[in-house]
This record gives sequence, structure tokens and C-alpha cells, in this order.
Amino acid sequence: MFDKLRSGGCVSWIVVFLGNPGLRFNGTRHNAGFMACDAMEKEFGISVNRLRFKALTATVTVGGEKVLLMKPQTFMNLSGEAVIQAAKFYRVSPEHIIVVSDEVALPIGKLRIRKSGSAGGHNGLKNIILHLGTETFPRIRMGVGSAPHPDYDMADWVMSTFKNQDAADMEELAERVSKAVQCYITEGADRAMNIYNRN
Repeated sequence: MFDKLRSGGCVSWIVVFLGNPGLRFNGTRHNAGFMACDAMEKEFGISVNRLRFKALTATVTVGGEKVLLMKPQTFMNLSGEAVIQAAKFYRVSPEHIIVVSDEVALPIGKLRIRKSGSAGGHNGLKNIILHLGTETFPRIRMGVGSAPHPDYDMADWVMSTFKNQDAADMEELAERVSKAVQCYITEGADRAMNIYNRN
């Protein structure tokens, strides 16, 4: 299914920003991926607003590569439904599908890039792995901080919003993720990890 890329200037990379659709989820920890997409929209002067593949989409050119940006509208735990549709349509291999998600195991403002890995309890990643049939796709994890105490309900935590300095730190992180995505595409995984995993 993913053995060839289409030629003729079509999409060769897909970047999936994970979150939940709807105004009530704006600014929540689980929507960190959408924040990164917003930063990329601002940087490129575009709007990710075309509804395709169960997602809001737009295409940009990064280092001569045509890239599909996606904000799945399926809700987090069904994100794979959007990803698989786009991957099949453009015949993009999992190694060229970058997934940007929130990560409670990282402090606010930190990011980690990996070439593959498990879902780590993240329902969006879990569903993407299910639909792609592999864990071998790159991901950029955005630190949103851990819950204040072990008994705190995780669902409540990831649906909470950022306040004050945390909000400012997340805005800066979103801008760095936009740069990290571009670096991964233009300079490769090792270079991107060497630069951005240090922070």
C-alpha cells in the first residue's frame, strides 16, 4: 500500500497535528498539536482549512518537497482514520508521516523527536499505529507537563488549559515545533534530533 510515492510534484510528506476539534478544546493540553499547526500557518501565511480526509488540510512547499498539513477532525482517539485516508491517496510511506502530539511525560516547553516508537498511552498515536499497521513513523512530542499529583484524573488534566507563563511557553514551543518539522524534512531525522532534542 505504501511502496511507492506518487510522482509529478504531488505530496511526498504528511504532517499530522493532533488535537480535538471544537472551540471548547482550544488551548487545552491535548490540543498542543493544533497549536503547532497554528504556528506553522502563521509562518507560511496560509490557512489549514480545506476539509479532506476527515481533516482540515493545506499544502506547503518545504525545501522543494510538497507537504500536506493535517488537523484531523475525527477527535483524538480516531485520528488514524484521517491519516490512513491521506496516506493511501498520496501513497506516502509511514516514514514520511510526521505526527505532532502532546506529551504529559515532558515538562512544558520541551520537545522530543523520534523516528518511531510506541503509543506510550496516547490514544491518538495508538489509533494511528492501528491504521498504519506500524510504529515506524516519526513523531514530535510536545511537553505539556505532568499532573500535579498522582491521583489527578488524566482526562481532566489533558483537557485543562494553559495559564500565564505556561501559555507563553507553549506558544514559543509551537513555533519551535514548526521549525523542527521543517528541519526534519529538509535535513533529516538525525540532524533534527541533534538540534531540537537538546532543548
